[in-house]
Amino acid sequence: MTAEVSRAQVLSYRWHAQQLDRPAGRATGPTDCDLLDLGIQDTGPDGAAWALRLRGTPAAPSAAADELALAWTLRGAPHCYRRTDLAKVAVATAPLSDADAAKRIFDANRPLKAAGIPTLDALRTVATAMRDIVREPTVKGEMSARLAERMDAPYLRFCRPCNATHLYEMPFRLAALQAGLELRPGTSPPVLERIPGWRAKPYARSGADADARVDVVRGYLRFFGPSAPKAVAAYVDAPVKDVERHWPTDTVEVLVEGAARTIPADHLDDLLDPPDDRSVRLLGPFDPYLQLRDRDLLVPDEAHRKALWPTLGRPGAVAVGGEIVGVWRPRTARRKLTIEVTPWVRIPKPVRAGVEEQAVALAAFRGVEPGGVTE
Repeated sequence: MTAEVSRAQVLSYRWHAQQLDRPAGRATGPTDCDLLDLGIQDTGPDGAAWALRLRGTPAAPSAAADELALAWTLRGAPHCYRRTDLAKVAVATAPLSDADAAKRIFDANRPLKAAGIPTLDALRTVATAMRDIVREPTVKGEMSARLAERMDAPYLRFCRPCNATHLYEMPFRLAALQAGLELRPGTSPPVLERIPGWRAKPYARSGADADARVDVVRGYLRFFGPSAPKAVAAYVDAPVKDVERHWPTDTVEVLVEGAARTIPADHLDDLLDPPDDRSVRLLGPFDPYLQLRDRDLLVPDEAHRKALWPTLGRPGAVAVGGEIVGVWRPRTARRKLTIEVTPWVRIPKPVRAGVEEQAVALAAFRGVEPGGVTE
């Protein structure tokens, strides 16, 4: 018989699976965070460093460069990983097929297709050129200019803002890790440099060959489950058919508000009986907890969803034990950080105290004085 689970159970499970219920400083080191198996997006002023801090790790990526690394991977966004996992991550984040590769690079595939160039062959060509160019740390703009000199017309586009011809953006980003290149933390514009000891050939293996621990489909089900192929495909930018073909076999089906969803079998007990936690967290705008694709389950109210995920200028989320209860924005003046909260519900005193504690922690993290919390 298929088990039925509530929305509250799903949110509590994801909160616990993502270790947002772990107290500060509990991690044994900068790599002691389960989400590093899937990758933590490093976008926004606090990025992966704050996401790791919220999950109890003691050091930011820039302070743990020997153990953590940044690379362009899923959706072309920079993600933080364990340095020792980079070769496995390159396999796990590689396309599942040529059709998958074509979908991931969006409009860049049209001229390649017109020229009769298979997408994976094109990405190998780009990665090989990038590897050859980066002999020492290279700024993205310089890399782009040198690539434009080497690549043929189907790889290039005219950029009106720059009044110059560049490689299409997504092939540039997705080929970088395959070329054995990582991003230097804290650089803007980004600086690419060679990963020490890299030996892997670009796109020699597909995402279907991924190690189970860092497999992206399995990872999504582990941290955002229970889920369905359509949501996972949207997260990866892959065709649904490819995700379905790569669907793990050791999953079980449950019903979430009447809809069939699956979860890894070894996580079913945690879903059915998740820990009860009321921890308060100021989640960053691109925190992994907010990267799910079933947004209506996390935030049922449409107006609230629009407020949390606007087209531009995302706020952070005020979360209590998995439930989003409002949004927050930072206001900095005279080296003081004030947190402006827009609550969606009445905020009880214990939650208010938790928000104030988080505001102090964020100010210390940014190296400024706390300015309190306002509404």
